[in-house]
Parts: sequence; C-alpha cells; structure tokens
Amino acid sequence: MTQPVQFPLAAVVGADDLKLALCLTAIDPQIGGVLIEGPRGMAKSTLARGLAALLDDAPFVTLPLGATEERLVGTLDLDAALGEGRAQFSPGVLAQADGGVLYVDEVNLLPDALVDLLLDVAASGVNRVERDGISHQHAARFVLIGTMNPEEGELRPQLLDRFGLNVLLDGLPAPEARQQIIRRRLAFDADPQGFIAQWQPAQLALRERCQAARAALGAIPLDDAALESITAQCFAAGVDGMRADLVWLRAARAHAAWRGARHIEQEDIDAVAEFALRHRRREPASAPPPPPPPQGDARRPDNHQDAAGDWGALPPQAVTSGERREVPNWAKKP
Repeated sequence: MTQPVQFPLAAVVGADDLKLALCLTAIDPQIGGVLIEGPRGMAKSTLARGLAALLDDAPFVTLPLGATEERLVGTLDLDAALGEGRAQFSPGVLAQADGGVLYVDEVNLLPDALVDLLLDVAASGVNRVERDGISHQHAARFVLIGTMNPEEGELRPQLLDRFGLNVLLDGLPAPEARQQIIRRRLAFDADPQGFIAQWQPAQLALRERCQAARAALGAIPLDDAALESITAQCFAAGVDGMRADLVWLRAARAHAAWRGARHIEQEDIDAVAEFALRHRRREPASAPPPPPPPQGDARRPDNHQDAAGDWGALPPQAVTSGERREVPNWAKKP
C-alpha cells in the first residue's frame, strides 16, 4: 500500500513553539509527549505527522475517537480461538505505534479510563494484557501527541499532568502569515513531489539536528544548579506533585542538546518553562469581593422594595470559586 505524501514539517508556517516542543520530544521521548490545545485548521495533525519523519521514518498511528479498550491494547484473536482452539494475542493500536508516534485527536473526548490506560502505557513503555485467557506483554514505546479544544470539554487535572508538555496554538495568524500558509498549501497540492524536493534541504537539516541532539543527550548532565532553579520555580507556581520538575529538567536538557551545548543553561530552563507549567500551574485564588452595602431592612416595605416579593430577603453572600485554567474562546465544532 502506497504511503500518503506528507507535508514537510520544515515548510509549516509559524507554530514555532509547537515545532520546538515536538522536536524536544523527539530528542527525548521520556519527556512524556505533547498536549496541543487549539482550534480546528491549525495543522495539528500535519505537525504531528512531521514529527514521525524526525524519528527515522517511524510509524504514525492515529487512535480513532470511538476506539474501544480492546482496539487500544489488543485482544484475543477470534480466528485462532475458533478455528484452532488456541488463545492467541491480536495486537492493538499500542503495538502498531511502538517506535513511532501515537496521535490522539480530541483526547478530551475519550473516556477517562481509556486516556488513563493510554498514559500509563506511554509512561512505562510496556503494554500488559491479562484477559480472555491471554497473558501477554509487549514493548510500546512511542511519542504521544494529543490535541484538544477546551471549549468542548476539559481533561481531568490528573490526566493533564500526565502529558509532559502543553502548547497553546494561536488561532488568529496575522494576514501575512495566512497568505504564506495558503500559498504553500496550494503549491503542495499542485505538485507534492516538487514541493517536497524544494524543502528537502531544510527538512534534512531539521532531521539531522534532532539526530545529533539525540546522540548528545546522554552526555549532558542533569545538574544540581538546573534542578535548584526548576524546583524553586515549580514551588512558586504551586505545582502539585513532582512530575513537572522532572519533565521540565528533561526538556531543558533536550533544549541544551538542541542548541548543541554541553550543559543546561538558564536560557534552556526559560525556553521550556511555559511548556512544562502551563497545564500544571495553580494561580492563587483571588480574594472574595466585599459584601454589598446594606440596603435597609428587607422586611419593611418603606425601603423602596416590593414588600411582597422581597420579604425575608438576605444580602447576596460572597462565594470563593476554585481555580480554573484560562480557556481560550474558540467556537465549538458544528
């Protein structure tokens, strides 16, 4: 079966933060994947597919929105069970994605149990199946890329935290950028092979830079100075747990490797701070508003209120709301 021609990652206009986050994840898959927030039509799947090209032409597998747990983890091979009377494992999406990229569009619309299972396997790198008379395990090491529109439903904080990095895409590119996007898309549609050939030098340079950074990653120490800076900032941001500290440190080291440096510097820490903290940061709760001034005795009709309708009324009580992440105002899908 002929593989579809992919739009080169190097040719994507804008989305610099997302391209950097994807490259860092390609350099160190232990960062834990990328959660992309943004509206439709922002080339999220194109960027994710471009990441696979940086991983030595690794497989790119999409998890369907309506997928079942059996489709994800694998199940009993019914043909072997019925025809030969033996239990045999039939691989699922996790096995297909091993060594490549697993792309989950609208991850916030998946059942929480499925997302939890998906993230557990992504963290461990092993898929274990115990069901239907089968006891099986296989390697499942992949870069997890999820997308979501928060207007269509949030992920639980526990699941948000399991994604290594979080990037917000701007849904309103400037007119000049929009024109460039359209011109490149039209050029690709008109002559895909010619367009790819035109961008091959830039694409090859990007791939070689990621490969060189991956090779150099192990020689860059996770030093105490970087750890001290990161843990202090995580504490100041009110981050629960320790995953943010570890992800941030790994991402900073990957960024140092991306620059060709031998040590983590403050610029590496600063460059990935928002990626690591955006979905984990807890903003301090605002003080409750002061109660309104008294309006007189609500039980008496001479305070210019309707005695029949407001008898026994009490002034409104201030209620402190819980923290919530800022949600961009994007239109829902029709």
